[in-house]
Amino acid sequence: MDKPGWYLNHLIAILEKIRDTEENKIEECARIFAKALEDGRDIFLFGTGHSHMLAEEVFYRAGGLVNLHPILESALMLHASASGSTEMERLPQYAEILFDSYELKRGDVLVLISNSGRNGVCVDMALLAKERGLTVIALTSLSHSAAGASRHPCGKKLYELADVVLDNMGCPGDASVPFPEIGRNVGATSTCAGAAILNAVVAGSVERMLSDGFLPEVFCSSNVDGGDEINRIFVKKYKNKIRSL
Repeated sequence: MDKPGWYLNHLIAILEKIRDTEENKIEECARIFAKALEDGRDIFLFGTGHSHMLAEEVFYRAGGLVNLHPILESALMLHASASGSTEMERLPQYAEILFDSYELKRGDVLVLISNSGRNGVCVDMALLAKERGLTVIALTSLSHSAAGASRHPCGKKLYELADVVLDNMGCPGDASVPFPEIGRNVGATSTCAGAAILNAVVAGSVERMLSDGFLPEVFCSSNVDGGDEINRIFVKKYKNKIRSL
């Protein structure tokens, strides 16, 4: 039974590749995050299906930046209807509703998370963000994106519309462990790799803000002594601004 070890070794190799090839782009994203927060701008994160977990990964997180806004739309997540979310993420018209609802504005940063980068909502979010003067960061799989056509009428994929593209180094289809007996792979890597990339960006942005002489707002674990008191101050400050807080 060597498949568990194969998966873990493959995931380690992906993380090492990200470390070796994506460092400059991670640093660039850290700079964008830091500048936005120093200037009083907001940072939004959006993904559909399983990608929504990465919008949640860095939100209200121990050691995480406070002023992060996850765009969490039930119809595009898995808990209401997993199969339904697949259909909904292909609707280009959905994005404008989300934009207006979450009040994204010029000068803000939008992180769009999509492994394939081909579906309507994500592409439309990128198009709207560029039109309205936001900085767009894409977290995607370039190999997966290259393997299929866009499902958006414009014919473009997410990576073609972003200011910065972070590659999670995953394979087409995301699942990475081959099982010829069933004709498909198992063991997706995008969530683990994406979480590592985003947390690296957060660490870099905190480092940069401190270097700039700016005190970053960072959540503490609620499960250590004093954590509740620290977090209560941030929650009170942002409760009416960050929707999911």
